[in-house]
Amino acid sequence: MENNEDNKMSLTEHLIELRKRLLRIIIALGVGFGVCFLFKDWIFDVITRPLTDVLPAESHLIYISVTEAFFVYMKLSFFAALMVTSPFVLYQIWKFISPGLLPREKKYVAPFVISSSLLFIGGILFGYFVVLPPAFKFFISFNSQYLQAMISFREYLSLFVTFLLGFGISFELPVFIFFLAKLGVVNAKMLSKQRKFAILFIFILAAILTPSPDALSQILMAIPLMFLYEISIFVAKVARKEKKTI
Repeated sequence: MENNEDNKMSLTEHLIELRKRLLRIIIALGVGFGVCFLFKDWIFDVITRPLTDVLPAESHLIYISVTEAFFVYMKLSFFAALMVTSPFVLYQIWKFISPGLLPREKKYVAPFVISSSLLFIGGILFGYFVVLPPAFKFFISFNSQYLQAMISFREYLSLFVTFLLGFGISFELPVFIFFLAKLGVVNAKMLSKQRKFAILFIFILAAILTPSPDALSQILMAIPLMFLYEISIFVAKVARKEKKTI
């Protein structure tokens, strides 16, 4: 009976801790959303710059329903708040799960959070500065006296977010490979042996992820992915060595 009571108290404390962390995350997101909404015009300018820099003078972004602009700004502010508050959100998640982790598991948390965050941000920045400008320039080049670009901001935002998320996630390859190697699913020898097929797959993936069909944009996308694949081979070696020493 006493053990059951202790377990109930432990579960109650666990739920109280979860509620506390969730409340802090919600408050942080709310404050971040409010601040980002105040700076929505600046955020709008940053997000649309890859497109507006190549748009002809007579073309501009539009909205096609009465409420579209308001809700798009709301969505824009929420995405920005999520990005700004993500370190705090990750910290709250860490504080909640850390008591249940073993010491050998805790040592992976900081490298995992730092490396995955840097790779994700690196992928987003690469897509924003290197791939999007030439891609949009290619598509806008079809503008003529018969066809004028009138682009819905809602559709542009959807494309922008999906595209950059694709880059951010694809740059997580070394982290993904590390955990697969720890589980014994892959190893460095296997990855090295399959390199030529991986390169072929990377170019196919680059052709899918890159909006522009020109070869230069696809090569610009493929080069960092090939580099990340080579890093993944090294990471798999490290993960395998650590697994043997445990």
